[in-house]
Amino acid sequence: MIKTIALLKRKPGMTREQFVDCYENRHAPFIRAMLPGIVDYRRNYIDPDDARVFPGAAPVDFDVITELWFADQAAYDRAMALLAEPDNWAALVADEENLFDRDKTRMFVVRETGRRVAEE
Repeated sequence: MIKTIALLKRKPGMTREQFVDCYENRHAPFIRAMLPGIVDYRRNYIDPDDARVFPGAAPVDFDVITELWFADQAAYDRAMALLAEPDNWAALVADEENLFDRDKTRMFVVRETGRRVAEE
């Protein structure tokens, strides 16, 4: 499996409730339709009333941690090729402009290791 993680900040002026509603009801379905190779797609919203940060850690400067899984490298590569198509890229940017502070987006591919504690 290939996993990507994105740390995303909502657009200035947008409430948390508007952000979650827009992400869940417009952006997530848009992404799923554009990238049919997604195996799993999770949005982990930061709770602003309980955003505990370890002493000395940087403050939380994003609103959601998004996780996308692809079955394998080939599925990931197909998804990235679809995104790179000019019409798809323009549609993605236009949609994100309504939701995210795109200058603060951080996205990366990770390799998961280990097992769930219950499995150990």
